[in-house]
Amino acid sequence: MTSTPWDTQEIATAPLVTAPDGSAVRVLCATARGGTATFTLEPGAVAKAVAHRTVEEIWYVAAGQGRLWRKHGEAEQVVDLVPGLSLTIPVGTRFQFRNDGADALYIVAVTMPPWPGAGEAMPADGIWPATV
Repeated sequence: MTSTPWDTQEIATAPLVTAPDGSAVRVLCATARGGTATFTLEPGAVAKAVAHRTVEEIWYVAAGQGRLWRKHGEAEQVVDLVPGLSLTIPVGTRFQFRNDGADALYIVAVTMPPWPGAGEAMPADGIWPATV
């Protein structure tokens, strides 16, 4: 079998891992400079607040509804998560998200660099009590 410079894969039907914030993760393709994954949060669930040591993220809300809190330095914001919304989470930003809808909140995320593993996410003080 010949090695190729690319990766092709289908999304897993079941979550492969649980993120440090408690959401269900399905890992997708990655390169040396970035990775992709989906995050799912069930109805009524509130993720744990975290901050990343080295990874920045770009999120795209694919389905569901909820809210995201993020704080970096003095800047702080709560934004409604609705399908079609895209947002960024810079390195060191404290953030927490919740599902306020009747259906699963489904987010596609790009991480740069790729997720390095255990120890990347640091627990943080959030604004809502976590349920996962």
